[in-house]
Amino acid sequence: MAAVSDNRPRWRTMSPAQLEREYSPSSAIGGDYAPYLRDYRAGSDRARAACRRVETLAYGDRPSNSIDIALPDNGEACPLLVYIHGGYWQELSKIESFCGADRFCDRGIAYAAVDYTLAPHAGLSEIVQECRAALETLFGHAGGLGIDAGRIFVAGSSAGGHLAAMCCCAPPGGTQGTRRRIAGAILLSGVYELEPLVQTSINDAVGMTVEEARFNSPLLLDPAAFPEAVVTWGECETAEFKRQSLAFGRRLQSPARSVRIFESRSRNHFDLVHDMYDPGTELGRRILDLVGEGR
Repeated sequence: MAAVSDNRPRWRTMSPAQLEREYSPSSAIGGDYAPYLRDYRAGSDRARAACRRVETLAYGDRPSNSIDIALPDNGEACPLLVYIHGGYWQELSKIESFCGADRFCDRGIAYAAVDYTLAPHAGLSEIVQECRAALETLFGHAGGLGIDAGRIFVAGSSAGGHLAAMCCCAPPGGTQGTRRRIAGAILLSGVYELEPLVQTSINDAVGMTVEEARFNSPLLLDPAAFPEAVVTWGECETAEFKRQSLAFGRRLQSPARSVRIFESRSRNHFDLVHDMYDPGTELGRRILDLVGEGR
């Protein structure tokens, strides 16, 4: 694993141009990430067509408040992996987030892709609450869907990693992110301290204040209720993305939980997600170790 320091963050002394580069994940791959988005859509379309049973749940009043769930055909209570997409809270949807759903189902693991309202149509705190509501809805419908409510896991990439972490963290003044216990978290190259983003173009659509950024920063919240976790990032990432993942992983380390922290070799911010459903990769193996198989 490449050497990464999680000491006092250097972002506080960075210029606006440096912040823009460090928090633009495409800067590590030459700037063009559009091919990866096309790949997400193609892979999701293929996986959706291969799944035998896909259900859609609503968890709120907005059209974006929906979840697509691929269910295995094994007739037994199965684990569920809930995936929350990235896109800096302003891009993508559940439509591009179904890659690998069929491969999880083949192992007896249900897979859910969560949609949420994108900025600027919703602020960050509202988006966090939507994702928590989505998880609550899945817990409430678990029995009827043949899902084991004691084995619901949440995963997310990039901004989705942030949202997945927020579903597990205790909010200030609260007891836990959701009312029920999430069994584990898989966090891919997330952003866990949001204040440095306030000064970047990312915030043009999101509109965070410094106070809201701090309130919604998993790195600054109490991790006591956090479940077991896998925390990873790509080898081809900016230094700040690497530092944030390492810092949050170390924040979670405790005798009370297992936390696996590692750099995914040869991967970048955008293709790392494909390792989730490949048991030949370290991330794929770690997920199966955490989630288990449904049969």
